[in-house]
Amino acid sequence: MVELEGTVERITYYNQENGFTVAKLAVKDDEDLITAIGYFHSLEVGEVLKLKGSWTLHKDYGHQFKVDYYETLIPATSKEIENYLASGLIRGIGPATAKKIVNMFGEKSLEVLANSPGELLRIPGIGEKKLEMIRESYSQQQETREIIMFLQKYGVGPGIAVKIYKNYKDKSIQILKENPYRLADEVFGIGFKTADHIAQSMGMQKDSLERLCAGLKYAMFRAAEEGHVCLPVDELLYRASQLLDVEIELLKQALLALKEKKDIITDCSWGSEDVYLTSFHRCESAVARRLFLLAAMVDKTLDISDEDIDKIEKRCNIKLAARQREALEKAAQHGVVVITGGPGTGKTTTIRSLLEFFKGHDLKVALAAPTGRAAKRMMEATGMEAKTIHRLLEYKAYEEGGMAFGKDHNNPLDEDVIIIDEVSMVDIILMQHLLSAVRLGARLILVGDKDQLPSVGPGSVLKEIIEAKRLPVVVLDEIFRQAQESMIVVNAHRINKGYFPYLNVKDKDFFFEQVLLPEDILQTILELVTTRLPKYKNFDPMEDIQVLTPMKKGLLGVHNLNNSLQGLLNPPKPGKREVHFRSQIFREGDKVMQIKNNYEKEVFNGDLGRIVKIDEEQVLVTFADSWQERDIVYQLQELEELNLSYALSVHKSQGSEFPVVIMPISTQHYVMLQRNLLYTAVTRAKKLLVLVGTKQALTIAVQNNKSIRRYGHLSDRIICEFSQAKSV
Repeated sequence: MVELEGTVERITYYNQENGFTVAKLAVKDDEDLITAIGYFHSLEVGEVLKLKGSWTLHKDYGHQFKVDYYETLIPATSKEIENYLASGLIRGIGPATAKKIVNMFGEKSLEVLANSPGELLRIPGIGEKKLEMIRESYSQQQETREIIMFLQKYGVGPGIAVKIYKNYKDKSIQILKENPYRLADEVFGIGFKTADHIAQSMGMQKDSLERLCAGLKYAMFRAAEEGHVCLPVDELLYRASQLLDVEIELLKQALLALKEKKDIITDCSWGSEDVYLTSFHRCESAVARRLFLLAAMVDKTLDISDEDIDKIEKRCNIKLAARQREALEKAAQHGVVVITGGPGTGKTTTIRSLLEFFKGHDLKVALAAPTGRAAKRMMEATGMEAKTIHRLLEYKAYEEGGMAFGKDHNNPLDEDVIIIDEVSMVDIILMQHLLSAVRLGARLILVGDKDQLPSVGPGSVLKEIIEAKRLPVVVLDEIFRQAQESMIVVNAHRINKGYFPYLNVKDKDFFFEQVLLPEDILQTILELVTTRLPKYKNFDPMEDIQVLTPMKKGLLGVHNLNNSLQGLLNPPKPGKREVHFRSQIFREGDKVMQIKNNYEKEVFNGDLGRIVKIDEEQVLVTFADSWQERDIVYQLQELEELNLSYALSVHKSQGSEFPVVIMPISTQHYVMLQRNLLYTAVTRAKKLLVLVGTKQALTIAVQNNKSIRRYGHLSDRIICEFSQAKSV
């Protein structure tokens, strides 16, 4: 066993799921940086580490230090202090200011910050306002010092300590001693594995009830991330036993304890014992009940004749197909109507005709969609204001995190008709909030494409509403003549029916390039983005072209594609500022995506933006691809909420349209080669689609209609609600 002490200079790779990290460290008496590899539950640039491990020789990467054990040390030397201050942990101090502080105060820098911060005014660039920011932030750091010291005994760095302190303040250590597993539930950015590492380092037994309960809940949250609203009890117990490495029998007692605390509910209504997180059970039951009540209690049916529809066509300058006329008739007669159809089938035209119809009856209408981009498209297509569902429901952010809606069953929406587009993206939780805010008597019209990928969140809401067959559903299935000119539209429908698409039809918009090896597919995509497509039709690589991919990992995954494209489209150059955050480089001009809802900043999961300015304390991002352009400021430690977006997963692209879409299609992505994923990707392209890969992979995707099953019982509950009413 070899011991080393060093300062983290750069994080080359970090796996959020298991903590595996590749880092560059500056070690005393060694001019070159060393490469350390191992499992770090948290790591920040600037941390001083004591490592125990052994040297290994990698055939490609040379000598690496394999870490078996580590602990975080308080920085002592001038260089260590500078790195610590430059890490972004203290607001107002970035790399340049950190250098100035250490140049002036050396190893006494931390002492000056703690005891005489006014001395910092001697440093050029630090005025009263900036000093106050530094003083306040460092004061908080001092308050977290105790927790940092406490946690470093368990191999946990200051980045995690700061998150814990923000959540629990002076109760942090008390809560950690009582039950560290609370971190996984209550602190963003700390998962079960980090909490489990802390707990076991503190001596908590592997079979303790706290650990078993936390593991069961974590297994449920992981299932929700996969889209499940519930899990069969046997599957839950199996998943948790694998996760915790304990016998299933031990978990049964923990399951009873969670039921006793009302954290979970078991439901045997549908022939099997299913386990729900209590909030999910409440949501699923409420959605079914509310859909029934809205369907049953519409204020009044409206008259509509063929002559009325003819007048609507004349006023809107459109010609409606038979199914579009049916949609108007159903909307006139019913409280809840579902309208579904693929690209080119006239969903937007149908919405425009509905608006004209309801306007004629003096009814107030609200338009909304799940994302800002989808709402913006809805507004452009109809000429009427459209909001995100969150804005429609008047969300309110809390300072301590989280949010609540101003509109609910106690304070419902004023409108008589609510039309929601892109409903396939709405999960069970958001649907529950939406339905509770629609007043009984109002009309609800749900519009979406049932064949797209389901929501990122739990549930298959649109699909299950349709499967229940208790609410009127209109399927728009006629492709309009103008849309028939597009091979994107024609092939989307062919793929959806299980037919192989037409490839490379001359002067059309759907292209396939046969490339066999993954490394050659990557090279072809890079050439298409940077040179070939810009030359072909003057497409702008940054504004017009979007790369989509089925998976996050691998040579053709989101992470590698983003790094490769960033290097070509926005390379480093003098005067262009950049910041390193964990294993990611963010640079002025980069395309980025928000990856979590931030209600305080009013920016949401999936919003796309551009980095316009970086200074040593913060990053400024402009989000224009949404309901309105706005600038959002991120402190350095908030960069965990951003990812590069030169390449996106197909799931993250839902609700968006791009002029040009390029997608790799390779057997390397075998597990994700599904028809609905390919269909969703194809329908994101407006002007041009290019698939790069093999016909074998394309064939597998077209033929594989076995989308991953999501556990849930919304359709059963809807059927039950209507059946009970009928029996009464």
